Amino acid sequence: MKIENTKAQLRKGVLELCILGIISEKEAYPSDIIESLKQEELIVVEGTMYPLLTRLKNAGLLGYNWKESSSGPPRKYYHLTSEGTSFLDELTGAWDHLVQVVNKTMKTHNHE
Repeated sequence: MKIENTKAQLRKGVLELCILGIISEKEAYPSDIIESLKQEELIVVEGTMYPLLTRLKNAGLLGYNWKESSSGPPRKYYHLTSEGTSFLDELTGAWDHLVQVVNKTMKTHNHE
């Protein structure tokens, strides 16, 4: 079994949480989201990002505004809807609980 495959699956599993967290800070353009994720070593390509943003928008978690760009056509900037904010709060709680359980399990494992 290759560790890189497992690590990639872990990153994919938390990607939605990270994207919603980034957008919760301020309206975000997809390439800015990708850059933020790259800085944190959660590498994402546009082919992954755009379908995910569309799915989150269609689920009512994201809205968007068009903003003029000095370097081309208007750009779509995403923001959380009120439903998205509630979803992120619940997802963050689930994440916090999962981290606690995993950490507890790993402490138990490391003391055997």
